[in-house]
Amino acid sequence: MFTAPLLINGIQTNAEATFVRRSPVNNEIATTAAAASLSDVDTAIAAASQAFPAWAAMPPAQRRSLLLKAADLLDSRTPDFIALGVAEAGGKPMWYGFNAMLAGNILREAASMVTQICGEIIPSNVPGNMAMGVRQACGVVVGIAPWNAPVILGVRAIAMPLACGNTVILKSSELCPALHLLIGEVLNDAGFPPGVVNVISNAPEDAAAIVERLIAAPSVKRINFTGSTRVGKVVAALGAKYLKPVLLELGGKNPLVILDDANLEEAVNAAVFGSFFNQGQICMSTERIIVQEKIADDFVAAFAKRTAAIRAGLPQDEQSQLGLLIDASAGDRAKALAADAVQQGGKLVTGPLACENTLMQPAIVDGVTSSMRIYHDESFAPIVGIVRVKSDEEAIACANDTEYGLSAAVFSQDVSRAMNIARQIESGICHINGPTVHDEAQMPFGGVKSSGYGRFGGKAAINEFTDLRWITLQSGSRHYPI
Repeated sequence: MFTAPLLINGIQTNAEATFVRRSPVNNEIATTAAAASLSDVDTAIAAASQAFPAWAAMPPAQRRSLLLKAADLLDSRTPDFIALGVAEAGGKPMWYGFNAMLAGNILREAASMVTQICGEIIPSNVPGNMAMGVRQACGVVVGIAPWNAPVILGVRAIAMPLACGNTVILKSSELCPALHLLIGEVLNDAGFPPGVVNVISNAPEDAAAIVERLIAAPSVKRINFTGSTRVGKVVAALGAKYLKPVLLELGGKNPLVILDDANLEEAVNAAVFGSFFNQGQICMSTERIIVQEKIADDFVAAFAKRTAAIRAGLPQDEQSQLGLLIDASAGDRAKALAADAVQQGGKLVTGPLACENTLMQPAIVDGVTSSMRIYHDESFAPIVGIVRVKSDEEAIACANDTEYGLSAAVFSQDVSRAMNIARQIESGICHINGPTVHDEAQMPFGGVKSSGYGRFGGKAAINEFTDLRWITLQSGSRHYPI
């Protein structure tokens, strides 16, 4: 069993109350975590506020050095991240190892950005006036991270804010508090000054009050949230209430479009990976496969055969490729989607849905139509629907027939044709001849529509976590009308 205190001002401290996270593997207590009070939140905010001036003024080379050291330390703690991920979230060790690898790269990418926080000289109509657009650190940044890609998304929530000269408070997920605390420990051990990185955890029933207290604080200048669209709307409303900019990366109903000239083997491989990796519990997971009728039968047969060769099992089971769902409610949601589809004429080509508690085998539903819930609702489970279409135009219309717009993919051996379709799909991300699941630290990551707004990653994130100021310098005398 793990423990997860608060990390405030460089010191691990207990809260007056605690809560427990039970493992999806065996329902035993995985972690006993600090349940922050509003007073604890205020203490974290004060620590981050007091640390901000010195951190913002630190030369960029020093910030770079600390971020790079943290990346190396994170790499060295990979076994600990794996152990915590398996215990708290139930995925495969490989998944959390990949998380740690990409999270280290996110820190290295952030380190490379510390000298890219640039401005510009803007021509002025006033004689002798030099006008500048200058980007500056904004203050305290709150990052709210989820459980599903816990190291990647926890590090992403704070890496670029730190590179830009902000101090941060990471609000951990109630489902992996010890893992998110470990991120703070790594940065603390790397030598970040006290108060620059703070991590707080909260009991699930306290989440609404804790989040509002964080957002309402005058010294908190930015909020980023990765999670469900339902909760994202609440965070956005609070941001509007207190006039705080919010970066949101939310849910998806990500389409994989397979045209009639696609390389079927490559398309099948991408479909299996995109639909089922980490049990389909990735914001970019393939949720709908849109395939043209001319090749649909061949694709479905090949896809079903490949899917039959993989199975879910306990995290430590080396004979299985997939792990467990985060909780039993995820399986119940998948069962409801499958039952609704079958009732309306859909076909489970993988056979009867095999789902018990948190163990669910991958499932494919063919013959999906727009009247079915699986066509519209995000499943966040290893179940995917296949929609058959006749033309490129119908494929585009189907891909866009959703409130979401995070990731998409198009398979075709005609690059011009694929690019034409990619440009018309309403999503923040689109890959040609690749899976919907693809992330790199330097890329502008984010969605449109109900998948959120703003961009993580590389130079795009600088705009999210800095203020753009207009500063002028007048040389010589200036004429005034009065």
